[in-house]
Amino acid sequence: MTLFNIAIILVCVLGISIGQILFKLASPYFPTAISMASLTGFVFNKYLFSALIIYGLATVLWVYALRLVPLSVAYPFMALAFVIVPLLGMLFLNEPFQWRTLFGTGLIISGLLVIVR
Repeated sequence: MTLFNIAIILVCVLGISIGQILFKLASPYFPTAISMASLTGFVFNKYLFSALIIYGLATVLWVYALRLVPLSVAYPFMALAFVIVPLLGMLFLNEPFQWRTLFGTGLIISGLLVIVR
């Protein structure tokens, strides 16, 4: 796998990870009472709207990546989202980062190294 292929896949993973943070930021705006106005306001919430745009772009880029790399090699990289999302949550949402998460992160990265080599 080339460095270019890895870069494309990592951009996809980063996009999905950023999208998760934006979804979390959009969650307080989820309507408690369903009406057309509340749903419209939620759908056009800046966080949700941004997350959907990023997810859409990441999906298109992912399809392109799958043209270049076998799915069995590319898909395990998505596990990096389990590393990136907690880090972003800690940095931008003040969520706690636990030692178990750090240990799991090490296992995920070890597994990726086995698959890529």
